[in-house]
Amino acid sequence: EIRIGGEPVAVTMRTPGHDEELALGFCLSEGLAPVAAALPADLGANTVEVDAPGFDPQRLRRSFYTSSSCGVCGKGALEAVGVEAPRVESRLAVGAALLADLPERLRASQPAFAATGGLHATGLFDQRGKLLCLREDVGRHNAMDKVVGRAFLERRLPLAEYVLCVSGRLSFELVQKA
Repeated sequence: EIRIGGEPVAVTMRTPGHDEELALGFCLSEGLAPVAAALPADLGANTVEVDAPGFDPQRLRRSFYTSSSCGVCGKGALEAVGVEAPRVESRLAVGAALLADLPERLRASQPAFAATGGLHATGLFDQRGKLLCLREDVGRHNAMDKVVGRAFLERRLPLAEYVLCVSGRLSFELVQKA
């Protein structure tokens, strides 16, 4: 459960680990302007408390359940599907051969997938193809949120000079998160 000011904001099915990154990335993609996230002393509580000083709970008054699937389910209106994020401007150019090689580089760096055959991943690469961050999760959206949350913590946002590579299909919600 992701909370802001002690109030539940979302519940997500996830692969445990990097939960603060997951919460930060989720909140960023929802336009909630987080500044930090912390786990409680009791890890069994399965909660993450996010510090988002400008959070307006009335703006988010849709009761939604976040799953590892589409990212549209649970939205209360079409207007809620869009994100409020500035367009990322970039002059980044990456060669076709490198782009074609990134999925294999991603797959080769997935230890949990190698063991289970059942997890998605998102990788953050520099323009030369060096893997800077990889996160695995049962959900494609969660893997992306974890990478975005890590990039936030490392002050890399916006990711205009980096390449994101995801396993599985690329849905419009993942493009929005990117």
